[in-house]
Amino acid sequence: MNNKNTGLIATVAATVLCGCPGLFMCLFGALTAAGQGKLNEQPLSPTVGFGLVCLALIFILIPVGVGFFTMRKKPEGAETHTPTTPPPSA
Repeated sequence: MNNKNTGLIATVAATVLCGCPGLFMCLFGALTAAGQGKLNEQPLSPTVGFGLVCLALIFILIPVGVGFFTMRKKPEGAETHTPTTPPPSA
């Protein structure tokens, strides 16, 4: 398996494990911040909603970062050069 396949698998896994829950958390946080969120028939504070929206944005940015760092092309000068001849001994 080459690096592109590994990067694609990591991006899909990050999307499923972080991106999708982040979207649902963002929706719940927005509803809670608007005063519509309830837990066991008691309204939640809008501060909890704003906190959930901020946390959800971090969760949504994780797959974006994973995709960027794993799928980008590496610069050509980043390869290490190994000399073909050994250094002269003293």
